[in-house]
Amino acid sequence: MPAAKTSYVCLSCRVSYKQCYDPWRERTCPRCAGALMYAGSAFAAPRRRDLAAWRTLTVLLNAGVAFHKSCCGGPGYRPRTRREVRERLAYARRTGEPAERALRRIELP
Repeated sequence: MPAAKTSYVCLSCRVSYKQCYDPWRERTCPRCAGALMYAGSAFAAPRRRDLAAWRTLTVLLNAGVAFHKSCCGGPGYRPRTRREVRERLAYARRTGEPAERALRRIELP
């Protein structure tokens, strides 16, 4: 049985690649030779021209938020705009909640 495909992203080139998952292998971008970041199996890349979406994605991936399939069919809520990211990061700083968990919140209390 073939290994499951998952997405890896080069944030500087704004591209993603589907590759077999191997946590021990270092992935490099074929375009710039930079390191690829693991994005998860349910990741859908934004258009290359959509700089705001790539900035948001950069914050999410650097905070450790990945896009995994869940029992309900998708990765769950992820912020789509820079405003939503800023609000959730401010909430995390104010309350001491980890940024990764705050970025996954659908609504802030």
